Amino acid sequence: MDDFLTFKNISKFYPGVKALTDVSFNVAKGAVHGVMGENGAGKSTLIRVLSGDQQANSGAIIINGEVQKYATVRDAFDAGVIVIHQELQLVPELSVAENLLLGRYPAKAGLISFKALAKEVGEKLRMIGIDIDPATKVAHLSIGERQMVEIAKAVMLDARIIALDEPTSSLSSRESEILFRLIGRLKAEGKIILYISHRLDEIFQLCDSLTVLRDGKLAAHHASLENVSRDQIISEMVGREISNIWGWRSRNISDQVLLKVENLSGSKLSVPVNFEVRAGEITGFFGLIGAGRSEMSRLIHGADQRHTGTVSVEGIKVAANDPRSSIRAGIVLCPEDRKFDGIIQGRSIEENIAVSARRHFSPFGLIRPKREAELAETYIAKLRVRTPSRKQDIVNLSGGNQQKVILGRWLAEQNIKVLIIDEPTRGIDVGAKAEIYEILYQLAENGMAIVVISSELPEVMGISDRIMVMCEGQIAASFKRVNFNDRAILKAALPDKTVSEAAAGSLQKVS
Repeated sequence: MDDFLTFKNISKFYPGVKALTDVSFNVAKGAVHGVMGENGAGKSTLIRVLSGDQQANSGAIIINGEVQKYATVRDAFDAGVIVIHQELQLVPELSVAENLLLGRYPAKAGLISFKALAKEVGEKLRMIGIDIDPATKVAHLSIGERQMVEIAKAVMLDARIIALDEPTSSLSSRESEILFRLIGRLKAEGKIILYISHRLDEIFQLCDSLTVLRDGKLAAHHASLENVSRDQIISEMVGREISNIWGWRSRNISDQVLLKVENLSGSKLSVPVNFEVRAGEITGFFGLIGAGRSEMSRLIHGADQRHTGTVSVEGIKVAANDPRSSIRAGIVLCPEDRKFDGIIQGRSIEENIAVSARRHFSPFGLIRPKREAELAETYIAKLRVRTPSRKQDIVNLSGGNQQKVILGRWLAEQNIKVLIIDEPTRGIDVGAKAEIYEILYQLAENGMAIVVISSELPEVMGISDRIMVMCEGQIAASFKRVNFNDRAILKAALPDKTVSEAAAGSLQKVS
């Protein structure tokens, strides 16, 4: 295969940060090329430069022998480049069809036929195996369904180069299978796929070649993965050995029940939910997309309207449908969607950490800059947030560091008894994952009750003391750690209670 895409000495600097330094590598036509690295390694910056969203300080992008001089996303699009970012670029209040044909609506005499629009998109979605009603508003779709719409957009626009940033982070196993088939078809058509992922299994399954970045520099380039091992890639990514990413260890779990959920139901919980979490315990919730896990967390925290049920902390009932009351009672939530529900965009790390704790030291609404600075510095150091300054805009941090800032915000409350964390390491590299897990273990050892919600079975098996499995809006099964079994857990999560050999075999069993 001939080289079709070349990154030549790409460098990109931000104030106080060298995001990329002299990065060079080639990608052949018709290849699926993996890009890996820890959060902050420069992967997202590299594809922003490719997409025209950012301009490199030096270097060049060469496509089919021609140096590209595009300065906008539109220029890159005209050159046949589409980037599907982890942070999705859809318009929530428009339909699926409107999003997919945005700017290219079929019209007669200047009038748009939305019926024709939906019909055209529906036919194309069916052709590529995506079962989503084109008339549905994007706001009503799950995160996984939105991801599939973004992927469909790239396929329908017939791009020459498609960059996918953590494409399966929000997808179910079925949706991932559809994506993998699409990638195979695009590869056969001679397209280039840049596949940015932290999932080594997917890299080995899909990719022909691989580039590894570390600290904004080229750490390794593999023209073939034939003789490359998982441990070798991890070592190249992090510059150190990580023998046990999960790091689970036995600890004393108290008999004291900190969180008690009784007969809890809501719009997405078909059967009332009941469970308890004790001091020092990490309880994992596993289920497929749409099982009701995230909806349950929002009901517990008071963000969504309960139909029935009570939530108690240390035996005291918490007011329903009121997140402030939940926080004051000691229940906090790190939500599934960090971008929209977790971080405060356009604000500094300092402001994001201090925003909730202000009530403790600013009773009359007066900002105390010195106190907020001290608070931010404390948790930046304690949680090892990688940033040049506490004044850095939080959107410029990697996903792992954003997650640490959200944790810092709640730890600054200093009265937290129950931490609910939804998809704790989605889009986070292997090194940062280990750091997040270590933080959770330390909190549990200090007597906090932890609820971890994850769609990654190896993760929930790797860090939990107990696993609750959700299926179709109810708790379908419960497993103690001594009884963890990937096949049994997955079977409990499936509506038809069957597990294909391929699905079971793709799971990493964790002891």
